[in-house]
Amino acid sequence: MLSQSNQLITGTILIADDQPSNRELLEELLTAQGFRVVTASDGAEALRQLSKVPVDLVLLDVMMPHLNGFEVCEKIKVNPDTYLVPVILVTALSDKQDRIEGIRVGADDFLSRPVDRTELLARTRSLLKLKQRTDELERAESVLFVLARSIEGKDPYTHGHCERLSEYSAALGERLSLPEDQITALRRAGVVHDIGKIAIPDSVLLKPSSLTPDEWKLVREHPAVGERICVPLKSFRLVLPIIRHHHEKFDGSGYPDGLRGENIPITARVLQIVDVYDALTTVRPYKPAFSITDALQTMKQEVVRGWWDPNVFDQFERLIRSGTADFLSRGAAAGR
Repeated sequence: MLSQSNQLITGTILIADDQPSNRELLEELLTAQGFRVVTASDGAEALRQLSKVPVDLVLLDVMMPHLNGFEVCEKIKVNPDTYLVPVILVTALSDKQDRIEGIRVGADDFLSRPVDRTELLARTRSLLKLKQRTDELERAESVLFVLARSIEGKDPYTHGHCERLSEYSAALGERLSLPEDQITALRRAGVVHDIGKIAIPDSVLLKPSSLTPDEWKLVREHPAVGERICVPLKSFRLVLPIIRHHHEKFDGSGYPDGLRGENIPITARVLQIVDVYDALTTVRPYKPAFSITDALQTMKQEVVRGWWDPNVFDQFERLIRSGTADFLSRGAAAGR
């Protein structure tokens, strides 16, 4: 059964090696197993191939002219278009320091020369299987992002809201020295935080007048609905608390759970601050766009009222007034 499942794993493999005999040997072994193979004779050509051909795995010789395997691997891993492509470094080098250098530049695995056929196929299939799972995850995330933007697109007054929140919250998270995984979660949550609004009828979502008690109850359910939509994605583990709790208030008067103070996750406290700021500094059916000064003054009053974390708001205000994040003023500038 194992060999049958292995045969289902396919993909495009890039082989980069300056020795024709090495390229031909690897190509012969891999094409015989049903893989599509493209080749490059040096590091620079390998990068050119990557820019033209969708590749699922890269086999890199370490000792190549122009750019060696370490340098090519590092460029692959810092490029947002290719950083998820697995890289195997193929080398006759056995020095521990070379292995450490490979790990530093992001290599996913190593093969020693002379290449053993069984080991080559086992490592190739393992990494291609991982790449398939990563691609499935990316597709699922993309569907959620498209869905979230389609909800935003229903309301002309919220154009660009998702992108601004993604930028705002990540910038504030960095200022607060949050861990990188939480900053990544904030970027994602900026886009999908209101995805639960898919369950709200347009007649309610776009209603220009005051909501009835029943309509307001429906609106208040959207954070929990959004959490349920996103919970199957394991990569959204740190995003879920932001989705669920971005409408909580520091004094416990928010929803859906009435959390108070630091019981509200710090990432949710970050996003709610920038969510309010963006709402204030953009035109809405019920209000004009506030100036930056007026928006911050309004939020200060709400901090005194007990709605927002004073420390998070203080850092947000400092970030805006520092002039180091000019993009934070786009909404206000567009609305004036």
